[in-house]
Amino acid sequence: MFKFLPKALGCLLAGSTALNMFEGDPYWRSKAKQTPSYTEEAGFLIFSGNSNRPLAREVASYLGCNLANAKVSRFADGEINLQVYDHSRGKDIYIIQSTCPPVNEHLMELLLMVSTLRRSSANKITAVIPYYGYARQDRKMMSRVPISAADVAKLLETMGVDRVIACDLHCGQIQGFFGPRVPVDNLECSIVALNFFRTIDLINPVVISPDAGGVYRAKKFQSFLNSGDRNSGLAMIIKQRLEAGKIEQMDLVGQVNGCDCIIVDDIIDTAGTLCQAAEVLKKYGARKVFAFATHGLFSREAVMRIEQSPLDQVIITNTIPLPGNVDTEIASISPKASATSGKIKQISVGLLIAEAIRRAHLKESFEKLFYPKSFEGDS
Repeated sequence: MFKFLPKALGCLLAGSTALNMFEGDPYWRSKAKQTPSYTEEAGFLIFSGNSNRPLAREVASYLGCNLANAKVSRFADGEINLQVYDHSRGKDIYIIQSTCPPVNEHLMELLLMVSTLRRSSANKITAVIPYYGYARQDRKMMSRVPISAADVAKLLETMGVDRVIACDLHCGQIQGFFGPRVPVDNLECSIVALNFFRTIDLINPVVISPDAGGVYRAKKFQSFLNSGDRNSGLAMIIKQRLEAGKIEQMDLVGQVNGCDCIIVDDIIDTAGTLCQAAEVLKKYGARKVFAFATHGLFSREAVMRIEQSPLDQVIITNTIPLPGNVDTEIASISPKASATSGKIKQISVGLLIAEAIRRAHLKESFEKLFYPKSFEGDS
């Protein structure tokens, strides 16, 4: 079962086209041709809210099935109208839903879907949350403020979730906000970006952490990048922030003169820090400046800032759909530009999430998903 997925993901990490691995009628698609009820035979269903249906459909396609039949709409007064049409009693359920903007709408959809399927006697419910909203509110930064990341975890637990699969959580301790009954798997999406950067002829590559808190993430990306025949350096930018959204000063720790730099972060929000970091790197002699972030929010004037910055290219994943204003804002700067031909390039984590679901359903280890060098699939 599912044996095509480890091979496909292995090819993706090696720089091949993973989609070619789906030719030849693998197990799940052969079962689909035999009977329309193959998902019932497998004992699992994949649902999606409204936050990222294209990604959910892609994941389902990799697994050789369709999304389960459910309606997530709105009543006249704005309340969520949810109805599940597929039989779910005794099934393992996977709900793919990013809690991206509008955050509260998408979070409420997820909570109601979990609750509805729990009340429908589902066997096990896994919330697949590519982007975990409220993750940056993971501690009390001042008096009388919530720890929202922990509160969201409690809401999900209360609704009846059994497991969570997330992509590059803002901080690892969010896994501990859930009780022992709810395991959390935090997928490493940087391994997907390696395929892109391995196709580029980088000159003296240096991985950059945009702040002190991201050094571990940058160092891990550097170790992945060095898993081939390439050696890369590591540098860090120290910033002093006066208030949210405003930075007083940025200093570089490390050498970047004549080097191609890759700024690694988890989230691009307003892109203010990112663009200022690119300016600092150029000031210190960087040859080219790339950026990779798993989650692209692109709030406010983020797209315009990126297009007008020294950044050569920004790589993001599809954990969050590109906002509708991306093409419009880029076109306002350059009428011939687009989200694909401009500086912003989106790559997919669909195959990685599909492989995680496969392993979860078959009770296989996730270990090889975190180490691309050793990922060969289970025998």
